[in-house]
Amino acid sequence: MSQLQVRHDWKREEIEALFALPMNDLLFKAHSIHREVYDPNEVQISRLLSIKTGACPEDCKYCPQSARYDTGLEKERLLAMETVLTEARSAKAAGASRFCMGAAWRNPKEKDMPYLKQMVQEVKALGMETCMTLGMLSEDQANDLAGAGLDYYNHNLDTSPEYYGDVITTRTYQNRLDTLTNVRASGMKVCSGGIVGMGEKATDRAGLLQQLANLPQHPDSVPINMLVKVAGTPFEKLDDLDPLEFVRTIAVARILMPLSRVRLSAGRENMSDELQAMCFFAGANSIFYGCKLLTTPNPEESDDMGLFRRLGLRPEQGPAAKLEEEKAVLAKAAAYQDRSSAAFYDAAAL
Repeated sequence: MSQLQVRHDWKREEIEALFALPMNDLLFKAHSIHREVYDPNEVQISRLLSIKTGACPEDCKYCPQSARYDTGLEKERLLAMETVLTEARSAKAAGASRFCMGAAWRNPKEKDMPYLKQMVQEVKALGMETCMTLGMLSEDQANDLAGAGLDYYNHNLDTSPEYYGDVITTRTYQNRLDTLTNVRASGMKVCSGGIVGMGEKATDRAGLLQQLANLPQHPDSVPINMLVKVAGTPFEKLDDLDPLEFVRTIAVARILMPLSRVRLSAGRENMSDELQAMCFFAGANSIFYGCKLLTTPNPEESDDMGLFRRLGLRPEQGPAAKLEEEKAVLAKAAAYQDRSSAAFYDAAAL
C-alpha cells in the first residue's frame, strides 16, 4: 500500500509524533516513501562555489562570512568569469550535474546583475543545471535571473520561526519567505532548508520542517545542514547534536516532502561513513561534492566516490571522472586562482 502523501497542512504535533517514532519504524516509513519516488541507489551531485567571499553585513551567528565576527576569513571580491567557468568544468568532469554559486551579500546590487546573468548563461552553456544563493531577491531581480536561465535559487529558512531571533536579527523570517515567494513566482525552482545543531530544541527542528512542508509548493531541493562550528562565531562552543537526531531530521523531511530532493549538506566532513549511510537510507539523495562548501570543509571527492562504491550508490547523471583527470582540472583552476590580479571581477569598472 502506498504511503505517498503530498500535503501542505502539517500540524506541529503530527511532525513531532514522527520524530518520536522508534528509529526502525521512522526509517522504514521514510525509506519506503523514498523508493516510491526515486531510485534509492542514485544520488544527485552538486558543486558549490563561493563567487564572492566575506564581509557580509548580516549577523547570522553561525556564519564565518559575517563582517561582525573575527573568524580570520579573507574577504574577496566577485570572482572573474573564467575562474568560475574553470571550476564549473571541473565540477562537471567530476560527475556533478548542478553548479551552485554563492555570494556573501544581504542582497545583490543592481550593478552586479548583468554580470550574474552572464555567469548563469555561461555555466548553462556547459550543460549543467545552475543554482545561485545571493541573499534576498526582489521580484524584479528574481525575474531577471529566471530570464537568464537560472534553474534553482537557494534561500534557507535556517530554523523555526520561534528560534529564528536567537540566530539572526538583521533580517526577518518574513524577509526569507518573501524571497522564496519571488523565486517561485519567477518560475525558478526553490532550494530551501535549514541548519540543525544550533542549540535549538527538538520542537524547533519540527517547526523548520513544518514551514518548508506547508509552503504552497514544496522546495525542489531541501538542504539539511549540520552546524559547522567556526572559531570566532557566537555558535563556536555549542554542544554537538546527537547524530541520530540528524538522521531523524532527514527521515522526517523525506516523509513530509516526498517529491523533493533532500540534500545532505554542510557538516559531512565530521560525519562517519555509517552516519552518512543511514542518511541515504533515510531519504537523502543529494550531496554537495568538493573539498569546500563556500568557506567550510567538505569531504574530498575521492572519499565520496569511495563511499559510493562501498554502498553501491552512483551519481544521478554521468560517471565520475578518473581521479587523475580531476586532479588535472583542479590544478588548472588553482592556476587561475593564483593570478590574483585577474581572478576577480571589478563591478566598479563598468
